[in-house]
Amino acid sequence: MSQKVQEFNEYRSKMNEKILSNDNKIIKRIFNLDTNAFKEGHLPVKTKELLGLVASAVLRCDDCIAYHLETAYKSGVTKEEVMETLSIATLVGGTIVIPHLRKAYEYWEVLESN
Repeated sequence: MSQKVQEFNEYRSKMNEKILSNDNKIIKRIFNLDTNAFKEGHLPVKTKELLGLVASAVLRCDDCIAYHLETAYKSGVTKEEVMETLSIATLVGGTIVIPHLRKAYEYWEVLESN
């Protein structure tokens, strides 16, 4: 695993632990809802991750983009599927999404290099 991916995952894990240790029921329920929403259901995990990727790109959340790229990668998504998904996100979100498209492409390359 590349250092960039490892650092992202370690930071995310550390901060999630801290946040969830505060015993806030609302935050815990939101985290739980997020976890359950992306589980296999009528839509496969792969599809849900690509939907999450579009939403994350349109909302311009680089951490969310990285998370969905990694989980999509682990779900067997191809580079062509990611690029088509990101093309939809750029179409919907407009040119303001392009800087996030660049970061997404770079992060995907990091994932592929492992």
